[in-house]
Amino acid sequence: MAGSAMKPEPDRPGRAGWLPRLLVYALFLLVVVVSLWVPLYNRAEPSIAGIPFFYWFQILWIVASAAAVAIAYRLDV
Repeated sequence: MAGSAMKPEPDRPGRAGWLPRLLVYALFLLVVVVSLWVPLYNRAEPSIAGIPFFYWFQILWIVASAAAVAIAYRLDV
């Protein structure tokens, strides 16, 4: 097939700059640091509906991590 060589894709006009990229990296760094900082959430109180803080904080952090990924996706890094 003549002429079917791969051509590099030009940058899209709406491509994110360095500031949104820095924001995305900061969000991901925050998610990793808080997830690995166990003494922050290694306790039973306060509990919500009988669920200890240790468990509901981790569930809340899963939602926050998903939000960070959605923000990164929307910034199109």
